Amino acid sequence: MRELRVLGLDVDSRRIICETDDSTEKFILRSDERLKAAVRGDQVGSNQTTIEVEAKNVLRPKEIQAKIRSGASVEQVASASGMDISRVERFAHPVLLERARAAELATAAHPVLADGPSVLTLLETVTTALVARGLDPDVTNWDAWRNEDGRWTVQMSWTAGRSDLQAHFRFAPGAHGGTVTAFDDAACELIDPSFARPLRPLAPVAQLALDEPDTPLTPPAEAPEPPPTTKPPRPKKGRPAVPAWEDVLLGVRSSGGQR
Repeated sequence: MRELRVLGLDVDSRRIICETDDSTEKFILRSDERLKAAVRGDQVGSNQTTIEVEAKNVLRPKEIQAKIRSGASVEQVASASGMDISRVERFAHPVLLERARAAELATAAHPVLADGPSVLTLLETVTTALVARGLDPDVTNWDAWRNEDGRWTVQMSWTAGRSDLQAHFRFAPGAHGGTVTAFDDAACELIDPSFARPLRPLAPVAQLALDEPDTPLTPPAEAPEPPPTTKPPRPKKGRPAVPAWEDVLLGVRSSGGQR
């Protein structure tokens, strides 16, 4: 808390002017009943003022831990409450260890499939799934938080290309490591035994023709077929006149003359 020094009253003598020790900032206090009670040393009025200020700005340790346990970060709690981040960290540290331990236990649990719990653990299953898809299983991050119903939600984060992806599971501690069930589509794809589905749905890419002009080419117009050439009629050869039969018998020509 910063200490102020009283300079005096303002022109109407109803407010008190104060400044900081280094004289860089000035403040005005209204002379109300709470201030008068504090100046008189009235314990009742002074305690009421202190309680009201602390109730607005300070969370109790259990409240800080409840928010952290439900998934909030230290920065989020400090920003929402206006508290100093070091004070929040002091009470949040044991809960953050609890969350990290829950995430670690969940990786040793067995995913529940359609035919029952898998023989492989969650960590072995997702490692196989990532390797099958050409991804690095060593760059995953795990986190966990407790829901209002008391069950744990486990989050796995990883990067594929330029995308930051997440998958969520429900963790139930129990014998042989407990079980985990997929909570979203990404989690279902990770524990899919066939690894047939991709982790990200990809839209089909249209086939692009290379080295094509901007404007489509139009097929050249077909040249009209030339009209069929007609051959000139061949001149008919003169056929020799055939004498009539009676001319042959009589020895005369068809014109009537004798040979």
